[in-house]
Amino acid sequence: MFVMELTYTAPVEAVEDEIDAHIAWLDGYYASGVFLASGRKVPRDGGVILAGGVSRAEVERIAAEDPFTVAGVCSYRITEFIATKTSADLSTVRENPAV
Repeated sequence: MFVMELTYTAPVEAVEDEIDAHIAWLDGYYASGVFLASGRKVPRDGGVILAGGVSRAEVERIAAEDPFTVAGVCSYRITEFIATKTSADLSTVRENPAV
């Protein structure tokens, strides 16, 4: 699983110019089952996306095609982690690493 942390690199007004395209991009990855949760950081200087079921190379490709990235209004920090414990709602993304 991955934590995709966005940090805005442009004023929020420039981010807002891309918000509709960004939401459509999010919707596509929710529909495919890759994105599990997302939202704005507080204070509003970026956002966070939880993603699963793909490789690191794939999640990096996904981040690169975000309209925010294409427009140059954000950068990504991607952290991989093993979700060994989850809520019941996220049980399908639990991972059992080899010991």
